[in-house]
Amino acid sequence: MRTPPVIGVPGWRRGFWCLMATQFQNAFSDNALKNLVVLLVMARPMSEDDRHGLVALVGALFAAPFILFSMLGGWMADRFSKPAVMTGVKAAEVAIMLFAAAALWLRALPLEMAAVFLMGTHSAIFGPSKYGVLPELLPHDRLSWGNGILELLTFMGIILGIVVGAVFAEHLAPHPGAAGVILAVLAVVGWAFSRGVPRVPAAAPERALALNPVAEFLRRLGAMRLDRDLWRANWGNAGFFFLAALVQANVLIFARDVLRLGETDSGLLSAALALGIGFGSVTAGYASRGRIEYRLVPLGAVGLALSSAPLGWPGVGVTGFACGLVALGFSAGLFIVPIAAVLQHRPAPEDKGAVQGAANLLSFIGILAASGVQWLAFRCGLGSGQVFWLCGASALAIGAYSAISRGRFIDAEA
Repeated sequence: MRTPPVIGVPGWRRGFWCLMATQFQNAFSDNALKNLVVLLVMARPMSEDDRHGLVALVGALFAAPFILFSMLGGWMADRFSKPAVMTGVKAAEVAIMLFAAAALWLRALPLEMAAVFLMGTHSAIFGPSKYGVLPELLPHDRLSWGNGILELLTFMGIILGIVVGAVFAEHLAPHPGAAGVILAVLAVVGWAFSRGVPRVPAAAPERALALNPVAEFLRRLGAMRLDRDLWRANWGNAGFFFLAALVQANVLIFARDVLRLGETDSGLLSAALALGIGFGSVTAGYASRGRIEYRLVPLGAVGLALSSAPLGWPGVGVTGFACGLVALGFSAGLFIVPIAAVLQHRPAPEDKGAVQGAANLLSFIGILAASGVQWLAFRCGLGSGQVFWLCGASALAIGAYSAISRGRFIDAEA
């Protein structure tokens, strides 16, 4: 399942930055809508248990499409030109955001949650093409660098999406439908940028759609298991998204229930986490020096564990908590960049989309599991601060599994 060196398509720089702009808009809109719905739920009069349950449900509804449709997205990424798939999906986002605007205007919680589910579906199909096209677009020695930039812009989009979602919840509360209209306009912008990504040939134009996605997923897992690096990276990727989802949801609850912050300030705390991930990702990309530097994985895991400890400490203040989140995010960036590069580099060209689809599915099983673990932790009497300690312990286990018996780097030409 090793890939021959890729030179990169002509004009790859312009296409790469169009891809980055598209992904930035995608990350921004996903998180702005999801955070807006979460904060509107938290503002409704209800018991604390009901509020926690609905917050977890919003996260689960966003994650469920990745479990249902990631293999479909992987098939589309291999069967058709990946940039063409991205352009079609971004066009569909315009309609989804108009539906979200109507749901918000009607203040209909079931429809708002349906909009979150539809955006999850859009992103589940978008993801394999987005990640799969990167090694086709870039020269092979720029792959880790490209992943660092991708993660930076992704989490900058998350930063702004979380913050703007909070601003929408606080300042557009009388007219929340206006937020949906703004997001629909931004979807048009994302569609326009997606058209600037150079068309590359379909990797497997004769591949038939598997009618049983479960069997196809299991078949892909079996194939990946034959490649130790790819197998461990796949599970490390799923573990990363489990931790990211658990921390992100827990930050909102901790900020409201312990630090007693409003919506905008809660969003800024989440932004501190995302900012750390972005700059950790860029640092990892440049530190890799054209290779896939696997030593960053255990380093990032240890950093995750150490920076989790003060977050749950009794009496932690807002400033200390924010600094801890930046350190946590920076460690997460070191952790994820080499893992993402392995997932893109190791599969054969005709399997990159399918592998990304399987990886997406597993990562959002991790996100769905995070919702369940958070609910179970509260049911077992753990406070939101103690959940951060649970995250740190999990990071050590995930990092050890991902990096055990692995050398200092994986040569991107191997």
